[in-house]
Formats: sequence, structure tokens, C-alpha cells
Amino acid sequence: MNFKRLETFIWVATLGSFRKAAERQCTTQPAISTRIAALEEELGVKLFERESGRTMLTTKGQELLPYAEKIVFMSEQLRKRADRVALLSGILRLGVSETIVHSWLPHFFRVLHETVPNLDVEITVDVTGNLRTGLMDRSLDLAFLMGPVSEPRVENRDLCSFPLIWVASPELDLPDRVLKLEELAQWPIITYARNTKPFAEISQKFSELDDLPARFYSSSSLAACRRLALDGIGVSALPMSVISDGLKSGRLVQLEAAWTPSQLEFTASYPAVPFNPVAELAANLAVGISRDYAQQGDHENLSQDVKNHN
Repeated sequence: MNFKRLETFIWVATLGSFRKAAERQCTTQPAISTRIAALEEELGVKLFERESGRTMLTTKGQELLPYAEKIVFMSEQLRKRADRVALLSGILRLGVSETIVHSWLPHFFRVLHETVPNLDVEITVDVTGNLRTGLMDRSLDLAFLMGPVSEPRVENRDLCSFPLIWVASPELDLPDRVLKLEELAQWPIITYARNTKPFAEISQKFSELDDLPARFYSSSSLAACRRLALDGIGVSALPMSVISDGLKSGRLVQLEAAWTPSQLEFTASYPAVPFNPVAELAANLAVGISRDYAQQGDHENLSQDVKNHN
């Protein structure tokens, strides 16, 4: 039985489209159609139906799909054991939350290159909602995001968490004591983009105030949030990795507030089907590297043995 046909069967079933399967396998739509037709002839059953422009599995196709997935999975495992370096090449489409960019991502790429030197990486930096969409439509192979992703066919590996710290420019001359939210709300609240968990939690908390509503300066760019805080535009809750240099230089001061947002929990998430050994290996590397990062008191230097995590 032709392995490529089985792999094509799985991708068409997963993506629900001959065109998307062709893009994923770097071929043409007619080639995909030919493979499926040949597989249907070989098996003696019809695998797909087209209805209102959509490609859907037939009842027989749904019955046979798990068997095809198992065959492809076992074949990948065999190839992985036989020649790991040769298999782990090509392109890894990686989505990353910006919080990770400002922390251990450079160390991750250094170790990834040492481990898989023949791998190309396409990096997308975006908010978690968009990264999750990328995983679902298979435009991303792996994402480091605020997780977990609650989907049955998505693997989630826990990464380190990031406490949020209230900071402001000393130019705002805020009192050196525990500050009530009403006192923080006198200034714009500089925070994550509106379609994120941190913004939802922070805006909900400030909406409970009886006084005038807080003003929010939200952005998908943490670098922009940091810049606004440094320039004294308002107060901000950001991870230490983003504002540590500002605190050390004295251009930012840490505020003690009566309430602090929940820490940010991240996962390395990737589709479990079809099996992607590159995504699995990269996720395992990220788990080890993020754990080492969290164990560092100043988060400045990772231990030299992170490359042993795989």
C-alpha cells in the first residue's frame, strides 16, 4: 500500500480540503485528487464526498481513518528510530506569544539549532487567540501560548509561568505603600491586547470600582507597553522579563498594589494527529529550557546543559 496516499488521506480528512492538503504537502490539487482516487480504487471504497463546496469523509472513510493514522504513525516511529537526523528536517512553523520572545526564546533557538541543524523555522509572534487558530487550521505546527488548548487532538506540555508585576515611571510619583486600585486607575492602565486573558482579568477587576471607569491602553506589543510605561504614560502590569532592565536602571519602579493579576501560564501545544516528530521534539526542548529559565533567580543565564533536554 502506498504510504504517500495514506498520508494524503489523513491530511485531506484533517483539513477538510483538497486545496489545503496540496499546500501542506507542497504539491498540486490534481496530484492530491489522483492520490485519493488511487487509494479509493485500491481499497474499493469511496472515502470522501463533496457537499456545498466542502470535502467530507464518507461513513467508510470515517471508519478507515484511524487505521490510516495508526499506519502512518508507526511508519514515522520506524523512520524516527532508524534515522532521527534525516527525518528531523524541513520546516517548523512555530507560533510564539511575545512574553516568551522576551524571555527564553533565544536560548531555545540556540539549542534547537544544535539539536536539529537542518531545520528551517518560520516564526509567528502573535496573541494566544490567533496562535490557537493557527494550530486548529494547521497553519502552525507548534505554539508557545497561554494554554492549555482544550481540544482532544492537541497535545499540551506545561511550560514555565510568568508573574505580572505592577510598574510605573518614578515621574508619576506614586506613593511608596500598598496602592488601592482606585489610585492606580487615576492613570491609564497599560496592558495586553483586548483579546487576551490578562486584559479580560484586569478589565473585569477594574470594572468593579465604584468611581470613574479605568482607561486602558491595550496593545499586542509588549515592547510598546514597556515603552509607554517608561515614558510615564500610565501604570502597567508586565512580566519581569519585559521590564527588568527598566527596574535596574531606575526608569521604572515596582508598585505594591492591593491586587495583582494572576500569573500567566504557558504551554507548548501541537496537533497530535498527523504525527509531527519535529513539533514533538521542539516541544520537549521547550519544556526543559523553560524549566531551567524558571529556576534561575535573575533569569539572565541558562545552564549550559539545556541542550540535553529532548
